[in-house]
Amino acid sequence: MSQEGFPRELLTRPVSERLAYFRSYTVAHPLLKEADAALKRAIQEPAGGSLVFVVGPTGVGKTTLRLRVEQYLKEAFLPEAKEDVGRIPVVGVEAVAPDSGNFNWKDYYQRALRSLEEPLIRHKIGPYGQDPPTFTSRTSGAELRYALEQALRFRRPAAVMIDEAQHLTKMASGRKLSDQLDSLKSLANLTGCVHVLIGTYGLLPCRNLSAQLSRRSIDIHFRRYRADDPKDVDAFQPVIFSFQRQLPLAEEPQLWRDWEYCYARSIGCVGVLKDWFTRGLAAALETCAPTLTREHLEKYSWSTDQCEKMAQETLEGESALTEKKEARPRLLMLLGLEPKPGLTDSGATAEIRGMTAPRQRSRRGRGRVGERSPVRDAIGSLCQNAG
Repeated sequence: MSQEGFPRELLTRPVSERLAYFRSYTVAHPLLKEADAALKRAIQEPAGGSLVFVVGPTGVGKTTLRLRVEQYLKEAFLPEAKEDVGRIPVVGVEAVAPDSGNFNWKDYYQRALRSLEEPLIRHKIGPYGQDPPTFTSRTSGAELRYALEQALRFRRPAAVMIDEAQHLTKMASGRKLSDQLDSLKSLANLTGCVHVLIGTYGLLPCRNLSAQLSRRSIDIHFRRYRADDPKDVDAFQPVIFSFQRQLPLAEEPQLWRDWEYCYARSIGCVGVLKDWFTRGLAAALETCAPTLTREHLEKYSWSTDQCEKMAQETLEGESALTEKKEARPRLLMLLGLEPKPGLTDSGATAEIRGMTAPRQRSRRGRGRVGERSPVRDAIGSLCQNAG
């Protein structure tokens, strides 16, 4: 493994600068590249999809993905910037967790409008001429929604990137989750702007709430590296090596030799891994340690209980996204098609047949379908008597 390390002059710089350097470093690893390409394709060629769901475990690197794609869209827009000065290439906004347990749409609209840098919004809402514009408590959600629609039409961003989108699922009892997504879907449709919802597996309940939503949405799974996949193991080890090469320390640590320990305490998520290494680096710099050791890793890793909790939630999310073996034959039978051998699992096909076949009551002593019973049918009895 050979890779250029950090600039050696950093060793003479203050601790804060050395930490800032490592925090800003990102590894363009295979799964990040895969998710990056999928998201760019979904934004540029949505093919009828107005909502894009990007889901993955906590700490997998979703924010890094968002920043990469936002930077790409900004750079791609540069040639048009001089001719279309009113346009914004992309809008980034975070869906803030509500204090009361119910997602605050007014707060979301306000944040989105500020991200759009709407030049006339101060004249539309709030005291005239105030900069930055303020929103009074009397400003209704409908007014904010309309202002956002107009701003999106005028600014025409390629996409609205909503980070921490799982907070959209927070609602008061009695409200439907589908109402939350319908608001975004209609906003995307009316403005012609793709909305990208980026979040943890807590976002999964939003994906297939209705047939219309399913047709209008695109799913992207930004997954972790799995220890049961040899290809993932081969890709995960160079990630550790890349990080260790960029740690601004006098001696390069050999963290990749402890890759199994690094994997177990990060559950295969690169973002978790980097945060962990950053904590260890801060401790090493504070004590003037020449390198980052296994002792540093053990002291600043997440506990076994914390890692187990992250692993359980991740496995549940992965299971929800995995197509079940009985799903394909069930779909075929739902559409009136006979599952063909080799295309579906025979056991699953038999199971689905048993689930979907209508229960037949015993016809012992009864005639064929369509024959009238001479005993219970009044018309049959009259015919027999007449004979």
